[in-house]
Amino acid sequence: MKALIAGAGIGGLTTALFLHQAGIEVELFERAPQMRELGVGINMLPHAVRELSSLGLMRDLDAEGIRTRELILSNRFGQIVWQELRGLDAGYEVPQFSIHRGKLLGLLHRNVIERLGPHAIHTDCRVVGFEQTGGGVGVHVECGGDRTRSMAWGDLLIGADGIHSAVRAVLYPGEGPPIWSGIMLWRGTTEWPVWKDGRTMAIAGGNFAKFVYYPIKAVPERPDMRLTNWAVMARTGAYGEPPLRPEDWNRAGLLNEVLPFVRDRFHLDFVEPAALIETSETFYEYPNCDRDPVARWSFDRVTLLGDAAHPMYPVGSNGASQAILDARSLTTHLTSGAGMAEALAAYDAERRPATEGIVLANRKGGPEGVIDVVEARAPDGFDDIEKVASHSEREAIVRGYASLAGFAKQQVNKG
Repeated sequence: MKALIAGAGIGGLTTALFLHQAGIEVELFERAPQMRELGVGINMLPHAVRELSSLGLMRDLDAEGIRTRELILSNRFGQIVWQELRGLDAGYEVPQFSIHRGKLLGLLHRNVIERLGPHAIHTDCRVVGFEQTGGGVGVHVECGGDRTRSMAWGDLLIGADGIHSAVRAVLYPGEGPPIWSGIMLWRGTTEWPVWKDGRTMAIAGGNFAKFVYYPIKAVPERPDMRLTNWAVMARTGAYGEPPLRPEDWNRAGLLNEVLPFVRDRFHLDFVEPAALIETSETFYEYPNCDRDPVARWSFDRVTLLGDAAHPMYPVGSNGASQAILDARSLTTHLTSGAGMAEALAAYDAERRPATEGIVLANRKGGPEGVIDVVEARAPDGFDDIEKVASHSEREAIVRGYASLAGFAKQQVNKG
């Protein structure tokens, strides 16, 4: 069996490693001219880390990231709405990792090259179409500056080419562009003094704006510092409108656009968000986009995976984690002994309903919706959180999302 993968991002590379481990030949096509360790911080939830661990990547993850110990959700004044332990400290068998997206991509890329060989990934090559036959699938690829067109043949095609997936566009030609929520996301990293134990994540704010803060790597030469990820989410437009600028994860953000949402609004005892943002040399903007769930991903010998299948808002730490779960599920079904179409349909039936629920839940704020509720009821802060929202109500929001996303557990929490 030979699998062709469109896209060498987190989902595509992880799929390649799982398929190779199962004895399936893999060839990847990545439209970027070269593999670059770009981006900012992301979180890998325990159910996804478990799958990466089964690929022998735990040591790499420890070298590049931080084992998250605690999550704190608060209002804009730093008053705690919910806090809970995470990963190993919450009783999971594997950690939760906070890590630079580029470093995660880099370690996956290195392992693909080491295990599959240097010619497994074709960069500067974009999949532009495909045709299916009774015995395989032919993929039309354009490569290089002159966009030379060629054909690659395999037994199946996996579209892991992101929110602007060319494979999905063939399957759903009238879908149109991604849907903007009206919310802009700004994200950056900078070295910042250690807070608490150096492994704590905080999300503060509510409906007007949210501020996210967590460390993603130790600074070896400065033990009192951490490479720290920050993010600000705020509404700048209306749902369904086209964003001012197209979606581009690498578009530099502008200080005069993000600072008004945090300056003189957040009063946190551990960081001044404006100062943190101004210290960052470069940060990025991205319109908070997704797509409506579709009725199917798999069409005979072609299927979708990751953001190509279920692009979702970046809340709840789920985008990359769900792509990794897709990769494991797809490999399991491809090695089940079923025929190709049956295997891809079974993968579709397992993963599509699960991720559809997460996409829709993320539109409502995901687990972070708990601070939206509190801000709506107590915009100027509170004396007693129980009078604003009971423990059981807050728990239902946070735990309900964890159950939906597939990583629920009786976690240790302080409410």
